Amino acid sequence: MMRGFLFLGLVLFFLVSFSSAQLVPAESRILFQVQQLLENPPVLQEWNNWTNFCFLPQSPSLVITCSGNHITELTIVGNKKSPFESLKSSSPQALSGKFSIDSFFTVVTKLSSLKKLSLVSLGLWGSLPAKISRLHSLEVLNISSNFILGEIPSSIVNFKNLKSLVLARNLFNGSVPDLKGLKTLEELDLSGNNLGPKFPSLGNNNLVSLNLSNNFFRSEIANGLNKFTHLQILDLSSNKLVGPMPSFLFSLPAIKSISIANNQLSGSLPASVSCSNNLKFVNFSSNLLMGKLPACLGSSSRNRTVINVWNCLSSTSTKSQHPHTFCEKQAIAVKPPPRTNDEKEQGTIKLGVVLGLIAGIVVVVSAIGLLIFFIVKKVVRNRVQGYKNDTLAFEKNSTLSKTADGGNARRTMRMVSLGLPPYHVFTLEEMEEATNNFDPTNLVGEGSQGQLYRGWLRDGSVVLVKCLKLKQKHSPQILQQHMEMISKLRHRHLVSVLGHCVVTYQDHPNTASTVFIVLENVVNGSLKDHLSDWRKRDVLKWPQRMGITMGIAKGIQYLHTGGVTGNDIKLENVLLDETLTARISSYNISLPPKVGSESPLAGPDQFTSAKEAEKEDIYQLGIILLEVIIGRPINSQSEAEDLKLQVETALAESPSKLRDLTDPCIRGTFAYDSLKTTVQIAINCLENEPSRRPSVEDVLWHMQYSIQVQEGATNSGNLSGNQSGKLSGKISGNLNNKFY
Repeated sequence: MMRGFLFLGLVLFFLVSFSSAQLVPAESRILFQVQQLLENPPVLQEWNNWTNFCFLPQSPSLVITCSGNHITELTIVGNKKSPFESLKSSSPQALSGKFSIDSFFTVVTKLSSLKKLSLVSLGLWGSLPAKISRLHSLEVLNISSNFILGEIPSSIVNFKNLKSLVLARNLFNGSVPDLKGLKTLEELDLSGNNLGPKFPSLGNNNLVSLNLSNNFFRSEIANGLNKFTHLQILDLSSNKLVGPMPSFLFSLPAIKSISIANNQLSGSLPASVSCSNNLKFVNFSSNLLMGKLPACLGSSSRNRTVINVWNCLSSTSTKSQHPHTFCEKQAIAVKPPPRTNDEKEQGTIKLGVVLGLIAGIVVVVSAIGLLIFFIVKKVVRNRVQGYKNDTLAFEKNSTLSKTADGGNARRTMRMVSLGLPPYHVFTLEEMEEATNNFDPTNLVGEGSQGQLYRGWLRDGSVVLVKCLKLKQKHSPQILQQHMEMISKLRHRHLVSVLGHCVVTYQDHPNTASTVFIVLENVVNGSLKDHLSDWRKRDVLKWPQRMGITMGIAKGIQYLHTGGVTGNDIKLENVLLDETLTARISSYNISLPPKVGSESPLAGPDQFTSAKEAEKEDIYQLGIILLEVIIGRPINSQSEAEDLKLQVETALAESPSKLRDLTDPCIRGTFAYDSLKTTVQIAINCLENEPSRRPSVEDVLWHMQYSIQVQEGATNSGNLSGNQSGKLSGKISGNLNNKFY
């Protein structure tokens, strides 16, 4: 009898507990809507009408916590790669075009009791709507590793109870809103976006962890960080931060880890800098710092890891530092700190004195100048007339001579200096005439993006015409702006676009259907052609190959400087002219997102971040370096990884093994140290982790060093045999350490 009562009590207890943890029906329906809007990801596929959400077993991928019949925590971690992780995949892993981020958060914000919301790696895309601030009780918000773009909404500051804000590895851009109102914030992670250029205004001394790495912040580090007495983790790496290194960072009372690597911080640290006893890790490599390190950051700090390579420091091994002049030159462009009012007042006084002296000198010089002027006036008149005639002759031949746009005039002059005609907007009739009505005998190639025809312009010049059928609707005006951007790209190591023609639908005059792009015709074939044909390959000795790869790197640098990233840098897309000068024939400028994601020049998807697209270009450059060294094309990524491992092993073992891996056509033509330097550059470019790959500037610096080694060995007759001890000792230490 007693057992019966006990059993009945247990049953009643579980029934009461079960019923008390039941969600209100509205929130159950919301979860099913979330499942549908996320396009039924694997982690949610087992949900059905019998699912009791409050009793689901927790896992790293799914957590639902209930309290008082309401959901207080929702964590969903999907398997869709972020922009960083999807760099090498054939397509981004975002949700389909049917997904609406506005509709999604309209549904999610109905869970009004949420305190923790984590939506990670789910392929969310679009601009984060301001309505997310409706979750008034939120303490943790993590929407990392998605494809969310646009600016961070200013309504984010309405989360008065927010302790953790993680928006990492998305596509956010623009300025960070003023976060001073988030008084309870302890963790802020905005890493891996396109935010900048101004350093964010935080105004919060409760932060424990701050991560702003891998963005585009280009200002000085805010002095307000000295108030962050609870800060333990600080990561500002891989930005463009300028100015002096704030010495107060090292003495913050709770600080444990500081990473400020890969910026443009300059100057020297005061010798009196003190470090917190809690500080265990410091990385300020790849900046422009000079002078000696303070004692607490030097070799005597045994309980502290300090990474300081690739600066211009004098108190460490020179093998891992740039020359002093490198930092001086690079620091010229660094914005100086703003002057104080006293400094401005003193400057005004000094300026007044200088102007007074100048005025006195001008009076004296003017009298002498008038005398000289009358003496030489007759001679000068004749010369000026000659100059005017030359100028008129130039203007007569320039199509932009009568425009007031100085920028266009300079661009025309630059095109002429490169042997290029002015940019021209062609008609469809001109395209048909150039290609003989697109005669199949003029078809050069055909791919997924369109056809490529050989053509002849009316002046007799040979060109290539790329015909692109647009899959999406684009307005002619937007395409005209797009092509105008492309027309400004002029560089010795690019195949330039000479003009274009936009064709519209007859029944939809405001919608473009086809774009014809007129390109230079580079007649000497591609780098792939030369490495695939043994007769052409034999012409490319080591000095020629170094010149070609240097040209490719310079072309990439020019594109990156103009913000053109995610370019298709492959052997077949590197053309060689008659002088074996490298010309990149495929580069990308994405169309504005509002008109579609396809670019007529074809490049990475709009979801790929610019920072990661830069690193993908560096990876592809590493592949080309490897192909140039071994003398043949590489056909797959797995083959590239195998070859990278082989050359890396050979480099560590012996010079003879490294030589055995090289193309037989270049043996006897290279200095071993030049080869070794180039091999190490290729290895570093092929790092699996994009953030560890060097910048194109670092690649150029080391390639130039490799060329200097080659030239020195050539002049001394020391090729492909003996190691140069002097130069080897100078650079091997640099290259055995990873440069960034």
